Amino acid sequence: MTTLLALLSGGLLAASFPKYGHPAFAWTALAPLFVAVALRATRSPAAGSRGVFALGWLTGIVHFSLTVSWVVEVMNLHGGLPLPVAWAVMLLLASYLALYPALCAVLVGRAVRQFGVTGLWLAPACWVATEWLRGWVGGGFPWALLGTSQASVTPVIQLASVTGVFGVSALLALVSAAAAVVTVTRRPRHLWAAGGVMALVALVTALGAWRVAGGTLVLSGPVLKVGLVQGNVAQGQKWDPEFRQEIIDRYLRLSRQVIDVGARFVVWPEASTPFFFEAEPLRAEPIRALARETRTAILIGSDLFERDAAGDRIYNSAVMVGEDGTSRGSYSKMQLVPFGEYVPLKSLLFFIGPLVEKVSDFTHGTDPTVLEASGVKTGVAICYEVVYPWIPRAFAERGAQLLTTITNDAWFGVSSAPYQHFEQASVRAVEQGRYLVRAANTGISGVVDPYGRTIVTTGLFEETAITQDVRLIQSRTIYSYLGDVVAWVCALAAAMVAVTGRRRRQTAAQSAAGGEQL
Repeated sequence: MTTLLALLSGGLLAASFPKYGHPAFAWTALAPLFVAVALRATRSPAAGSRGVFALGWLTGIVHFSLTVSWVVEVMNLHGGLPLPVAWAVMLLLASYLALYPALCAVLVGRAVRQFGVTGLWLAPACWVATEWLRGWVGGGFPWALLGTSQASVTPVIQLASVTGVFGVSALLALVSAAAAVVTVTRRPRHLWAAGGVMALVALVTALGAWRVAGGTLVLSGPVLKVGLVQGNVAQGQKWDPEFRQEIIDRYLRLSRQVIDVGARFVVWPEASTPFFFEAEPLRAEPIRALARETRTAILIGSDLFERDAAGDRIYNSAVMVGEDGTSRGSYSKMQLVPFGEYVPLKSLLFFIGPLVEKVSDFTHGTDPTVLEASGVKTGVAICYEVVYPWIPRAFAERGAQLLTTITNDAWFGVSSAPYQHFEQASVRAVEQGRYLVRAANTGISGVVDPYGRTIVTTGLFEETAITQDVRLIQSRTIYSYLGDVVAWVCALAAAMVAVTGRRRRQTAAQSAAGGEQL
């Protein structure tokens, strides 16, 4: 029975995210796992941590195998891997990610063994702590954090402006913990506590609705008309010399289209120039000329090349071209995509040789540079950097009035990944209280307001350009000032559970051997 409960939690977690899921599932997704862990920990204490670890891992493997199943298409079509090997790579990734729910289960199991059913109330802290850990270990992979499932639930996601996404994850996990407690016990004090959790959810929702109704953020700050250009360049054509001029002409034509209807800031997608923008001035000149002629700032996604005594380096970057046609600064991507922009542990992963040969060896950027032109200060998250909460926050700390994210989601095809990616980006808008504009090579491009509401979007795999008025905002949210305090508190609570559990086991062992020692 406990195994079935763990599998059910994995399915509910996967069903909480787009494109096929619904955010309602997230509210009780962890309840079956918490019940399973409580049953295993109380009825089979001799099994120790291994039994509950297996339950958490089962939840994780189901969750991530379904949520990141798009990795198969990426590895097969663009990485050149045979389909069976692509499936193996995806399962390897899912198996690794499943270690974090497994660790959560171990911690919850220890809490239950120490405190009985009351220990289940520590489960939200354990979940958030391991979720936060997943975003940092080995460079991190904070894809599909539980709190991001509520991106489209506007009143609830407002909590992120105070606590960040981890606070939303904590609230969801708390509801699951309450459901688990009520399932395994009917003691009045736990029933009252569960009722308190429901009241907390109602309060958070009401305050969120009140915040959105106030609409302060969409009424203040200078108005800027932004143009987003979606070139829809096929992945196989991006670096083919035969298509180079066609690609440049397409982006120039689409840019003129949005400039002609009033755009004063134009955003191109990630790696939109099929050449090194700063290193090839002749090819870059038509873009600079357009900026000069129209007195319009243009943000260009382009790889940058550097050569010095230390060797050659390539950066995945964004370049701000001012209204006078000169480069006003650049930002280089800090969080590179494993197996997309570099291959970790190359010597160990010999079996994915075809992929290793195709992956460009990019260099990590080191500084969250805010780019400025025409009075616009913007922070640019490149591709999946936008799923890291700390990166947009660093931009806001440095004075960014607008959040920009540029990406090339052509790798994902028509899978769920573009939808998951866009929703995660929209949470960053709420966290920082900024408009967020997103230019994607093949979509989804769009604009999100500071309350996380999508104003306009494009379809997938269509050549198009759109304009939208946004506001440049100076004020900062509570989360922008405080950061991930909730995650730190949860990590501390989880660490105390781990340490206390270890000490209790040591004490029990010493007591058992005490007669012989004395």
